[in-house]
Amino acid sequence: MSETSGVIVAGGRSTRMGEVDKAVVEIAGTPLVRHVAERLLTATDRLIVNCRSDQRGAIETALSGLEPRFAIDPEPDRGPVAGIKTGLEAVETEYAAVVAVDMPLLDPALLSYLIEQASGHDAAVPRPSEWFEPLHAVYRAAPMVESCERALETPHPRILDPLSSLDWVVVARDELRAHGSLDSFEGVDTPADVQWATEHLQ
Repeated sequence: MSETSGVIVAGGRSTRMGEVDKAVVEIAGTPLVRHVAERLLTATDRLIVNCRSDQRGAIETALSGLEPRFAIDPEPDRGPVAGIKTGLEAVETEYAAVVAVDMPLLDPALLSYLIEQASGHDAAVPRPSEWFEPLHAVYRAAPMVESCERALETPHPRILDPLSSLDWVVVARDELRAHGSLDSFEGVDTPADVQWATEHLQ
């Protein structure tokens, strides 16, 4: 496959983290978003960060030297479907890996495999458990943007709604384990999660 973009969706409110925006909370001495970005760039060629306008300064500082392109939410707090749409609108490659900002153990090998599986389709979405992980997936940017736009015509679209009109493949747990670590899907939402991730990264 030709060049692929990496999109970090970071615009959610960090209500369970306390007073700190989890995007820039430090884990093992490094901002969370930088852990994610560096791992994402191992598997992709260009970095896009979707966030709210009030987050940009802190995230830009945390990502110093990585030269991300920012995709700012035109209307904050519309949820992950809107974040995915805004991030993918800034993509200049055919495909993009889209990940949440709270995955410090993101596995580049898994992302590379998902990129391979997405080729010729509109998306490759992992299913490491009974749940799908649309914020750890690979999309063909243009059709996913269109599908997100349709989903956002309803007030509160579910994160899986845009996939209903796409040609997408599911990558199941056994297949994921054969190509990387399931720790890639572990999220950091609370101070306790920060401690857990710190222990794994030190």
